[in-house]
Amino acid sequence: MAKSTQTSYPKDKIKILFLENISEAAIQLFRDNGYSDVRKIAGALSEEQLIQEVKDVHILGIRSKTQITSTILQHATKLQAIGCFCIGTNQVDLIAARKKGVVVFNAPYSNTRSVAELVIGASIILIRKILDKNKYAHEGKWNKDAKGSYELRGKTLGIIGYGSIGSQVSILAEALGMKVIFYDILTKLPLGNAVQKKSIKEVVSKSEIITLHIPENGTTKNLINKTTLKYFKKGSILLNYARGEVVDLEALSVSLKSGQLSGAGIDVYPVEPEKNGDSFTTPLQHIPNVLLSPHVGGSTEEAQHNIGEDVSSKLYQYLEMGITTGSLTIPEMSLPPQEGTHRILHIHNNVPGVLSEINSTMSENKINILGQYLKTNDEIGYVVLDLDKKLSKNASDLLRLVKGTIKVRVLY
Repeated sequence: MAKSTQTSYPKDKIKILFLENISEAAIQLFRDNGYSDVRKIAGALSEEQLIQEVKDVHILGIRSKTQITSTILQHATKLQAIGCFCIGTNQVDLIAARKKGVVVFNAPYSNTRSVAELVIGASIILIRKILDKNKYAHEGKWNKDAKGSYELRGKTLGIIGYGSIGSQVSILAEALGMKVIFYDILTKLPLGNAVQKKSIKEVVSKSEIITLHIPENGTTKNLINKTTLKYFKKGSILLNYARGEVVDLEALSVSLKSGQLSGAGIDVYPVEPEKNGDSFTTPLQHIPNVLLSPHVGGSTEEAQHNIGEDVSSKLYQYLEMGITTGSLTIPEMSLPPQEGTHRILHIHNNVPGVLSEINSTMSENKINILGQYLKTNDEIGYVVLDLDKKLSKNASDLLRLVKGTIKVRVLY
């Protein structure tokens, strides 16, 4: 990415903090473009620690462990943007961030392939009962037996949630000769020969393997419970590489022990340890043909590199040009730079009359507007103003007086 015009604030004064061992690709992008004050911390921080760290930070990068609360945002008085270097944003209080005018970005697609490949790999391991054979081999016991071991070819894969990951799993599964059926709350255009079904019950009752790719919210908590598990095809396998709260693990344990399900692959849990080495317990431990992994669905070198490049690029473009494409809090806007101007960003509550007041204020003070861009959502308005350099000296101070103003930033 080519270096752009110097921002109004000296680049060596802009503080950037990356937590949770974010990929070096993210750090390198900023350093290559003149931002020298970039710090990286290996792990997550507690709320108390983060309050101390974010006081003077302009850009914050996190992964899934760091919790950004409204309290933290109240202390982050200089914070411009948060980059979530992962798919989810549950760890950020998006409402509080929106009210503070803090842009939040994530990486919804960068690790989809890593998760999809692991789902297929786990399917093969579990349907062949390789885990049990591996255990015997390590114990020095020879157990060469085909009983209960099957091929994926010809089997039906049921996908709950046909989004970016679910659809990729669908393609890979069909390439291996599987039939694919899926359920999604929205009507989706199937890829390949996949078929959308009208209910979860219809999918789980007809599938040898069921894989979940749904978000965590009020409608999905414990979606797979003792009631829905009764609908599962006898001897089927459940995979959850989505979110920890969507499966009732106690109920799943009962179904596995009773033989209703023949196996499970679980990568996410309702409660997860804070750091590597911490103790971990789950009701699924020590049950045969259960593959447990520590939330590594998207944890490949390729995925972390791609996420690092994706999110850091969004943060950089916002910092340098005011571009908010991919934002979850501020209206999305992509706009070209304009030579010979001062660019000012104005984030405000979406109430009537703000744009009119901005324009009349500029006109009354004889400040010429050479370019103006506006985008709103239900709560927030985002205006980018390109002003005549010779006439706009006091513009930022005037804009701060406009009713409903949340944040004003002179970009260049």
